[in-house]
Amino acid sequence: MNKPKMATEKGVPSNSRVLMLLGQLERMNGEAMMRDVETARQVTAKILHLIQTQEKSGKEVMSKGSSGMEVILSSLENSSDVQTTLNILYILSELLTVGRGRRVGVFVSKGGTGILFQILITASKEQPPSEELMLQLHSLLAKVGPKDRKFGVKARLSGALNVTVNLMKQNLQNSKLLLPCLQVLRVYSTNSVNAISLGKNGVVELMFKIIGPFSKKNTSLLKVALDALGALLKSKTNARRAVDGGHVTVLLALYLDWHRNDTRHRHMLIRKGLLVCLRNITNIKLGRKAFIEADGMRILYNTSTECLPVRTLDPLINTSSLIMRKCFPKNRMPLPTIKSAFHYQLPNVPAAGPVAQLYNQPPGGRKIHLLCNKPLKKVDDVADESDDTEETDAETENDSENEDDEKDQCCTNDDIETDINKLHPKRNLGRPFEELRVYDRFFLELSEDFQGYNFECSKSASTTFSSSTFSSSSASTQSARPIIVPTAQALSPKHVPVPSSQEDCNATKGKHTLPSPSVPTPTSPASLAPLDLDTIHHTKDQDKKEETHIPSTDTCSTLSSLNKPPSQGHVIEQELSHVLEGVSLEGDGSAEGVKQEGSPVNATRHIQSPLLLGGIAARRVGGGGSNWGSDCGSEGAEDEGGEGAVLEVPDTAQLLPLHDPDLYVEMVKGTHSVPQYAEVAYPDYFGHVAPTFREPLLERVYGVQRSKIFQDIERLIHPNDILDKVVYDLDIPSCPVIEDSGESLRFNSQFESGNLRKAVQVRKYEYDLVLNADINSNHYHQWFYFEVSGMRVGTTYRFNIINCEKSNSQFNYGMQVLMYSVQEAISGRPCWVRTGTDICYYKNHFARSSIASGGQKGKSYYSLTFSTTFSHKDDVCYFAYHYPYTYSTLKMHLSKLEDLRTPQIYLRQDVLCETLGGNTCPLITITAMPESNSNDHICQFRNRPLIFLSARVHPGETNASWVMKGTLEFLMGSSLLAVSLREAYIFKIIPMLNPDGVINGNHRCSLSGEDLNRQWQNPNPELHPTIYHTKSLLQYLAHIQRAPLVFCDYHGHSRKKNVFMYGCSVKETVWQSNISATSSDLQEDLGYRTLPKILSQIAPAFSMASCSFVVERSKESTARVVVWREIGVQRSYTMESTLCGCDQGKYKGLQIGTRELEEMGAQFCVSLLRLKRLTGLRNHQHLLDLEGDIIGTHCKVVSTSSTTTYVLEEDEPSFLEAIDYSAESNDEDAEAETEQCIEVLENPDHLSDSETNHRD
Repeated sequence: MNKPKMATEKGVPSNSRVLMLLGQLERMNGEAMMRDVETARQVTAKILHLIQTQEKSGKEVMSKGSSGMEVILSSLENSSDVQTTLNILYILSELLTVGRGRRVGVFVSKGGTGILFQILITASKEQPPSEELMLQLHSLLAKVGPKDRKFGVKARLSGALNVTVNLMKQNLQNSKLLLPCLQVLRVYSTNSVNAISLGKNGVVELMFKIIGPFSKKNTSLLKVALDALGALLKSKTNARRAVDGGHVTVLLALYLDWHRNDTRHRHMLIRKGLLVCLRNITNIKLGRKAFIEADGMRILYNTSTECLPVRTLDPLINTSSLIMRKCFPKNRMPLPTIKSAFHYQLPNVPAAGPVAQLYNQPPGGRKIHLLCNKPLKKVDDVADESDDTEETDAETENDSENEDDEKDQCCTNDDIETDINKLHPKRNLGRPFEELRVYDRFFLELSEDFQGYNFECSKSASTTFSSSTFSSSSASTQSARPIIVPTAQALSPKHVPVPSSQEDCNATKGKHTLPSPSVPTPTSPASLAPLDLDTIHHTKDQDKKEETHIPSTDTCSTLSSLNKPPSQGHVIEQELSHVLEGVSLEGDGSAEGVKQEGSPVNATRHIQSPLLLGGIAARRVGGGGSNWGSDCGSEGAEDEGGEGAVLEVPDTAQLLPLHDPDLYVEMVKGTHSVPQYAEVAYPDYFGHVAPTFREPLLERVYGVQRSKIFQDIERLIHPNDILDKVVYDLDIPSCPVIEDSGESLRFNSQFESGNLRKAVQVRKYEYDLVLNADINSNHYHQWFYFEVSGMRVGTTYRFNIINCEKSNSQFNYGMQVLMYSVQEAISGRPCWVRTGTDICYYKNHFARSSIASGGQKGKSYYSLTFSTTFSHKDDVCYFAYHYPYTYSTLKMHLSKLEDLRTPQIYLRQDVLCETLGGNTCPLITITAMPESNSNDHICQFRNRPLIFLSARVHPGETNASWVMKGTLEFLMGSSLLAVSLREAYIFKIIPMLNPDGVINGNHRCSLSGEDLNRQWQNPNPELHPTIYHTKSLLQYLAHIQRAPLVFCDYHGHSRKKNVFMYGCSVKETVWQSNISATSSDLQEDLGYRTLPKILSQIAPAFSMASCSFVVERSKESTARVVVWREIGVQRSYTMESTLCGCDQGKYKGLQIGTRELEEMGAQFCVSLLRLKRLTGLRNHQHLLDLEGDIIGTHCKVVSTSSTTTYVLEEDEPSFLEAIDYSAESNDEDAEAETEQCIEVLENPDHLSDSETNHRD
């Protein structure tokens, strides 16, 4: 080695003694050191003394610019004297102990590691080797190893592995030397190749000799040995060696001994080390089997239970629970098949894909249950054939438009489109105009001349222009089966006596009818018989209909306001102010006469119900009601007559002007479902009034998930405590509700949008619930909507939905399920409320079929578990994933909206097409009537820009329908903003793109079993009619040069908070993908950012920071990308609304409700007005100036400090099992956002997208 020249740092005195000694050492070359051994010893001893006694000496040696380390290493390499070598090793040990991080780095960079290995090999050849030299060498290597990335490779290539192993074998009783050897072995083993090599040399067996038997002597050595063993056992080969050697039993016995003897918990690290060894062994199938056979489940369960009271032992409990859950035997989902319980035969089956694969399997659904008891191995393979740990779950399920396969987005997103040619929108209309001409009938407003229309007459009389055929045709269609109305259908305004003859009972044989919840009345409570929908006579009071109010967002402006000439500025300002207050919902929520919380509505509708024999109901509607009655088609008791009890129930028309129970029943008659539902759910019948109280995000209780996991583990340890009693099963079509003695809850989901396949009572007050897959699919389990009755007041029930598929959920971050109580509704509070305690979402022990998980074996389902207590006796309660919004509800709302039409509103409802299930898909056109039939007015009418809106392509995203409801009500309102909006644009709206999926309780697919939002590139007219015809409408508009100004598809998002948008941008996609592009490739109008930016300023739930404008490959067949790329619509968006709540703005910390969702729909309309100004449209310029000023004074918005956003990752941390399985607290990285109250001025520069500060 070349001798380094001693250098001193500027500022270090040249007469420093340690530097002088180092200079002397430097001048002694290799031969001089060998000749003058004594001098070398003295010099190194003096240097050691100075460094030990004077802190400044060490700093001088290690200071920048000093070559002290090179001199020391050179001397170490050239030394042949053991004492001199030891002195230098002592010097290095002192230097590297202080300021360890930087100094060790310097040591490694100077080649120190290699020199140490060289000396180790040389010393090992001495017989016997110097114990002190070996001790110091290994102590130093243990310090250096963790900082040297190539330490393992250097050790293997130099032969140091065998030296250390042999030294250990010769010194098993010499703990002083054994400890540093184990420390070095721990570092060696972090290299997987080294670990395998060491295992072959018998190190695994050697380690088990060191750690056992139990002894409290040398605990520091034991801890290091366990760490080294844990590192070795990460290798599957070594794990198998440990299993073959019977060491799983040894580890469990040792852990039990330490648990029993470490009463003061001083040796928790040793106990944790034993658990880590078990965890690594159980990563392989053989290890899990050995663990079970050694009674490991019971041992770890009992020890963990005893550790629960001591908070500091949580690391032990968490690791134990991870091991137990990993080793819990995989169970088959308790279903005859993973296919949907309902079967719909497709007119033609796709040639390839999941649906084709499903049809190639043996018949599914109910037939499986009837034909064979043996489950299908091909369909439901759950064998534990994998040696993977499954600790990371990169799920492949889709959640929303931009949410399928959301893996660890901290890494580069490989899904980003990198083909620059695909990023530039190129209009591709695909079909010749001759084929598209048939769609001109949906755009009559573009050719209407209004020559036969009397504009003078229309100012005082109601118009029948462009009347709809949608509502009447759908309502008049009769259902093939009689429909059962909830309890006292008698919610009609008149006193309608309910038929109670034996004939009526027989007519409903096989249907479940429901006794009415008891309400205090002067007479004795009576149970109510159901009514067949066809027997109901609607005698709705016309006066009441005429008094119907307009939607809530417009309640501050009456219809008469249209007749007020806006000549005075303060009048207009007052109108706009009132409207914006309604839009932003700043009021107290009582604008429509809504009572405050706890005060029931005074207005009631009286109904008369018959008394039945002995007070027993003949049937139950929907499986609900009290514990009385018979089930499954058994004969009901005869009604012997008697006086009918009069029940008082709220008249929800006062609270819900767009809800009419009688009209809803009529709409249900025209709705066609695959199961041919014949029942109506209470919440859909009564309606929902948004509660006036706030519903904050649920704060997670410490240890809740751990306790739930332990209760699950108890099922294996104490199997005799488990009832395992099926109480509801859709796979038994003749009798889904199982006969019961009254000790179990009753369930039902046989109504529109319902989803619950099976309910199993596992303990007295605990139920496992299984969701139904989407029809013609074997997965997509997320949406649920079911009924529960027969509960006990004050008892806490636990519900586990056990076949969820996503790897994480907002239920882990404050989201609650929704519950609707019929008793509360009767008391005047008809509303869905957030409910549930001890909510958590985690991986369970039920195995997923490889067919249902994209060919991956060993996947597990996830459980959503929550507990709830019921407050009313004989109540009927409903639970839902989110606020239900059925297809029949949509038809009812559209019919009621038509009642709001004034002569100044152009409203037309068309039937776009018929779905696979035979349901109509409505297309709504809304704009303002022209002022007259003059050429100028007709020209202005026809040339208004088009806005194209759609929603509910994914049935489980019901929040999209509530946002759409807010949009429709605002557009039909009488406020000046609504008038201006109608005069500015023509709105084409498809409020429900997937009616079949909604009706049948699907979460994501249509009856074709496919995600319709992945079919836009090449939709099939037979399998995807709504998408095919919607795309054809847009293609027609593009052909006639009338492509929409804005296209927006409303969606819901289950794993993010707030409301946000996805758009399409060439620039932002290129920046994210780092692909090379010329400046011409990046030329792009930034107008796509205008609308989201406006929304971020006026809509409190909207978050610009969550928006993304990146185009991804997996989204190329979604509506947003296809409309942008093929139709050429620059402002093509998906607007995502959270299913959970908000973490910014006015609603920060609150769960989202229908009030906020409808407000979002209204605010979207307001944003279009501002967009109109910014895009240079000239109509009503003065009105928009005033609108901007009033928005500035009435709205508080969150300042968006960064307008350039690329948020592709989830807003919650990944749910990592090894860390978060206990989920003791919310791990949500909720950064505190500073809210600023800024005035939103109507200044084009303020909203210009050119101000965007782009990321470098």
